[in-house]
Amino acid sequence: MERSSEEGVGPDEEDGDQAVSWIMRPGRSEDEGVEVTPASKTASRGGGPELSRDILALSLKEGFVYEDQEESKRQTGENILRGVMSEGGGDAPTVSPSSLMDTCASSISSLSSYSSTHHHDNFSSSSSSCSLSLTPPLPPSVELSAVLTDTRLTLDVYQGGAAALPLLWGSIPGQLMGLQYLRLGSENKPGLDGALEVLPHLTELHSVAIRGHCFYDSQGDPLPGLLTTLPTSVSCLSLLVHMDLSFNQLSCLPPCLLSLPVLSSLLLCHNRLSALPPDIGQLSTLTYLSLLGNQLVSLPPSLGSLLSLRELVIYSNDLRLIPQCLNKLPQLKIDVRDNPLGQPPTPPPIPPPPDQAETNIPELHLGFNQHRYNVALSVEMFAKSLTYKVSLIRLRLKILLLPLSFCVSPAGCHVFLPGGAELLFPPGCLVTTTRLEWVERRPEKKLVWLEEHDILLSRPLELRPHGITFLMPVEVCVPYHRKKRREVVVRRFDGQSWGTLSTVLRRGSECNSSHPGGRPARLACCSVSQFSWFMAVSRPVKDSCSVTPAGALLVSSSDPGIKLHFPPDSTVETRAITLQVLQVSVSEVQALCGDPQVSVSPLLCLSQTPSIHFLQPVKVQVPLPSGVTGHTVDMSCLHLLHGDPAAQTWTDITSQVSLHVTHLYAIFYITHFSWYWLWYTTQRCVSGVVRKVYQKLKQFKVQFFVLQRKTDPSQVLLQCLPANKVCYSPLLCSNITVY
Repeated sequence: MERSSEEGVGPDEEDGDQAVSWIMRPGRSEDEGVEVTPASKTASRGGGPELSRDILALSLKEGFVYEDQEESKRQTGENILRGVMSEGGGDAPTVSPSSLMDTCASSISSLSSYSSTHHHDNFSSSSSSCSLSLTPPLPPSVELSAVLTDTRLTLDVYQGGAAALPLLWGSIPGQLMGLQYLRLGSENKPGLDGALEVLPHLTELHSVAIRGHCFYDSQGDPLPGLLTTLPTSVSCLSLLVHMDLSFNQLSCLPPCLLSLPVLSSLLLCHNRLSALPPDIGQLSTLTYLSLLGNQLVSLPPSLGSLLSLRELVIYSNDLRLIPQCLNKLPQLKIDVRDNPLGQPPTPPPIPPPPDQAETNIPELHLGFNQHRYNVALSVEMFAKSLTYKVSLIRLRLKILLLPLSFCVSPAGCHVFLPGGAELLFPPGCLVTTTRLEWVERRPEKKLVWLEEHDILLSRPLELRPHGITFLMPVEVCVPYHRKKRREVVVRRFDGQSWGTLSTVLRRGSECNSSHPGGRPARLACCSVSQFSWFMAVSRPVKDSCSVTPAGALLVSSSDPGIKLHFPPDSTVETRAITLQVLQVSVSEVQALCGDPQVSVSPLLCLSQTPSIHFLQPVKVQVPLPSGVTGHTVDMSCLHLLHGDPAAQTWTDITSQVSLHVTHLYAIFYITHFSWYWLWYTTQRCVSGVVRKVYQKLKQFKVQFFVLQRKTDPSQVLLQCLPANKVCYSPLLCSNITVY
């Protein structure tokens, strides 16, 4: 909507050490990370082919020898191992594998009982792990294997999931000691505090992400992260390479981060940092630093001593000067957009003189006054006198559409309209006192223009007279109902076409709500110099950028995990790129296609000007469908659909593009823009299913009909039909257009 930057706010899973998302093939070391291999094609410990008896016996023997060498201080373990090895005749096995298996049976049970009394013993019984309950804080259907692998623990996909870390540490600490990758959400303060107490004990960690904005509240607003600092004991994480603390409430850099010896990537996006510590130069191994969306007013000179730094993101701060010390880093790439560089400091507002009294703009509260009530009563009595029974609903609706007038003087006025709308006329906007009118229109097709995926949030508000021109901008505020993860804008009709206005969202006055006794209305406000028709519309958030031959990066502001990478030389001329993300309810898709296992990703709507193919493939990163991770994905069930907006068709292009997955994201390459949708399903003929589901998910205008039986007026039938299938009958129906 308002951001398009190389912000790094979303975990870029394919960018090496910034957010590594690898799994290990059997037989590889940790340093030999490879891309995620689908679970159906990889033999895992629990789901692979059954090992032969000989291999299993030799594996057990090698494990006991290693335990004997590493844990020599454990007398009980030594006795067990010594007993087992004596059966094998010393260092070399002299018995058959089958006899070794029989001999080890009692020893294995002894080790299992031993691990139950020692928290840090690496030998823990599989039955205890399987029976471990993670509810609460995780949902009842979540099993341990869904969040914990050999080296990775992912707790940021469930709200309040951070509270599961202390629970796991108290139950299976041995399995957590080898963790290298940890992801936590910071929206729950008690759970976060408990997780931070455990964090210093996980000394093998390579990557840690503690982020806010992972979840949304009932109003569609992202839940903020509540992290304000880190415990000093975090400095003992000597292997930590990547740290992501974005979307939190950090007011200063935690001092413990300066003691991390190999920290390479640090993300502090969208916090409350106003300054960096002078000794930040201690992070000598730092290569990537993102400070996007903070409140920085200056940078310390010690940044010039970070010789390894290759990328510095300071987009959207309050920096007016870039220090000369950064010139010492010729290989440094800096993103300084949306900073008041070179501008003088903003002076504080001048207080009014003591003898000058404040001038308050008069207020005018308009309601459904007595005159309107009298008109409604007259028409209702006239309707009852008709021979034919006409629905009174339609008559009342027409009454509500009668215009109301009010007068505004040159002194200005703050007008409160029924239903929550507000009009703010500043002093001096009119030369003489003028009578103005307002009326709420029905959302008829000739008045309402909606783009694809738009939703009408209000009735069209007509303000008269249309030809009047104000000397100063007048603020028009239209009430609306909030839609989750969508952008709300005001559209104006100038008599020929609709246009989108610059919109500011705020709450209305306490004394003027959308209905009596309710909360203040949500208002979409715009500034205009002429009156016309106005309406509030919600649409998918639009992010845009200009792509030059040097390349660019576009990040979705509604879902930072969605990114478009434009490589150099992908275009000859500059192009305007627009990205919209449409969030789709998985439960609705499952209900429409009758498959409880199907899952989908957000729908991407990509457009460009001019509309020609790119010279180089553009890399697109999108989240995997809900409930699917890189460890559990079956690539045969993953489908990439290409949508044609004009023809309303969907085509499965999975076999035509390069598609691979990381732990949380899918990555594919395209050369032209359109709609793209990722599906995870076992159904065949995916294209036909997607086309039908998309048509059913679209918003349609409908008409409500009220039918009343003449012989028995108490019998009333209410029908709802699409607007394009309505045959009007003025004596039998009352039509109301809704969305």
